[in-house]
Amino acid sequence: VQLKESGGGLVQAGGSLRLSCAASGSTFSIAAMGWYRQAPGKQRELVAAITSGGGHTNYADSVKGRFTIPRDSAKNTMYLQMNSLRPEDTAVYYCNAEVYSGTYLDHYWGQGTQVTVSS
Repeated sequence: VQLKESGGGLVQAGGSLRLSCAASGSTFSIAAMGWYRQAPGKQRELVAAITSGGGHTNYADSVKGRFTIPRDSAKNTMYLQMNSLRPEDTAVYYCNAEVYSGTYLDHYWGQGTQVTVSS
């Protein structure tokens, strides 16, 4: 599975951005996808995740009510719609896919995209 992200950039506080993650390869083996972020000096943290069937989503408390994780199954693309952005949302955002590999789940990562929110 290959993941390609796009959509990062610089935005003022209160603004919006939409990140995209296009999956290719053995996409039928994907169990779930998600977005993680890592700010300088901090650990990578889960932002939002969605199961492959779209039936279950999970959001970090810090983004609930501001971020959503829509997906377009026909395009094998997942998005992160970020509204009401705050300076503390500044980080490198990574797309992640959990992929079935026998009885295990392998993790695949995108290259990351920078999101900078100015105050």
